Amino acid sequence: MYFLVISTCMNRSYYSKDIISFKNEDSSLILEKLKSSNLSRTLEDQQIFAWEEQVEILQDVLSDFNQGKLFFEFSIPRMGKRVDNILIIKNCLFVIEFKVGSKIYDSNAVNQVVDYALDLLNFHEGTHNLCPIPILISTESLETESLFGEVLKLKTCIKTNAENLESVINQFLKINNYESIDIERWENSLYKPTPTIIEASRALYKGHNVHEISRSD
Repeated sequence: MYFLVISTCMNRSYYSKDIISFKNEDSSLILEKLKSSNLSRTLEDQQIFAWEEQVEILQDVLSDFNQGKLFFEFSIPRMGKRVDNILIIKNCLFVIEFKVGSKIYDSNAVNQVVDYALDLLNFHEGTHNLCPIPILISTESLETESLFGEVLKLKTCIKTNAENLESVINQFLKINNYESIDIERWENSLYKPTPTIIEASRALYKGHNVHEISRSD
């Protein structure tokens, strides 16, 4: 049984900068970099507007932070998708999905960002020993209470609007007991399954017939 191991030394995101550089960069330049990095499909006005809103919100939210790094459109190869943002500050890795203009916390969106976090945990070497924190930002929604314990177990995500995002980040920075993340090492780590995933897959497929294998994910 073979597993594809993908190096993350390639450009995994459309845009990435340390927080200080990001918050001081002209938003129009960031938008142009995002647009020029999108080579796979035609950009729709809705996507461009979403990026504009994300940049504006994140530059405001991160205005008081001077450590860490932000990634836009970070690739999740196994899923063939990109998560809106990865934000690393000190000992926290936030997996962020925006729903710009949304007034609800859609269950499909919740599952989407939790799946991104689970994929990184199980298939991205730099995240194997971390606790990724999935956040769904429905920008126009009402404030809601999140169960931090359930979020840390990746059973659900933080649900927040744009106004409360900074508060959410600060709360996790206070309760997270992990050591500070080596961002360069994380960024350049391999995309591969955890040893437990490999062992489980071998056990699953060993002795199973073709029909059973075809039904397995």
